[in-house]
Amino acid sequence: MELILVRHGLPERQELEEGRADPPLSETGNRQALAVAHWLAPESVDAVYSSTMLRACQTAQPYAALKNLEITEREGIVEFDRHSSSYIPVEELKKEDPEAWRAMAEGGYSEEVDLHEFHASVVNTLEQIIAAHSSQTVVVFCHGGVINIWTAHVLGLGPSLFFEPKYTCVNRYLCARTGQRNVVSLNETAHLRDL
Repeated sequence: MELILVRHGLPERQELEEGRADPPLSETGNRQALAVAHWLAPESVDAVYSSTMLRACQTAQPYAALKNLEITEREGIVEFDRHSSSYIPVEELKKEDPEAWRAMAEGGYSEEVDLHEFHASVVNTLEQIIAAHSSQTVVVFCHGGVINIWTAHVLGLGPSLFFEPKYTCVNRYLCARTGQRNVVSLNETAHLRDL
């Protein structure tokens, strides 16, 4: 089966006094979501999944509407910072707080984040999706950390945040019944040329 992972579009910055930050897409993020929806529309797809986080769900909606498919939400593919009270887009974090960005990239984003636990959640959830869709094509709208963890797993690197998936990038994998997993492409962004 073909597994396609799509990162969410650019969300709004959100910093709360308390509670969980779960920002909606920004205006740019909504344009990115429409662009990736149209880019993937010609492909034959059997199911659409999304993280439960708002930015992923909103990115999935235009595509699911174009394909007339329901979105199945899965908690196991939410981002590693799911409990944080703030969301700062990576590009802003890099400029404003390079040390925090470096810590995040090295897996030390927060004491609350266990990269091995996150790895187990992502891999188990994606393997369940794969098992449920033998010989089919599935699109999963998720997060940069999820894409990193799954790709590192497929490549045999262990839990790692080793590359920077762009907003609404398309990442493709072939997943065989034998358990073999192959990377087909990473960080496809041709649909964003005009944005």
